[in-house]
Amino acid sequence: MAELVRQQHLDADVAYHGFGFQESDDGDLPVPFPDDFTRGVFLNDFPGRLDIFSAGHTHTATVTVEVWDGEPPVQDSSRWDEQAEADFESTSGEVAVWSMGLGRADDVILLADSGGSWRVRVSCAGRSEAAALSEQEGTGEGVEKYLVQFWPATG
Repeated sequence: MAELVRQQHLDADVAYHGFGFQESDDGDLPVPFPDDFTRGVFLNDFPGRLDIFSAGHTHTATVTVEVWDGEPPVQDSSRWDEQAEADFESTSGEVAVWSMGLGRADDVILLADSGGSWRVRVSCAGRSEAAALSEQEGTGEGVEKYLVQFWPATG
């Protein structure tokens, strides 16, 4: 049974419906955030990068990041509006959070002491509320909630 190694809570600045996670040592990435960001794709992966498409245009999303030593238990899909998985390659073992409006955030997620291959599952709740808020007031805080789970890729 997989065990939780660490958990981190952070706020993600969402602008133009998006934010992302990118390899902290991003100098050699072929497509840095937000180049080629695709609207409408909930989770889009590039080498060393994960883009998340939010239902809201401009707001602050609440994000819980978990690092596991193996594949975590599957989340109850009835709790989430969207879920997706992707592969993620890290050369440094650290991931930075990126915003389209503010660029790189101060938050860094420690996956491991060195690089490696990871699997990631992203779950999101509050999408319809975030979309409605964007249409009415324009911004909000903590309406859209994300759970981002990383674990070492096998084989």
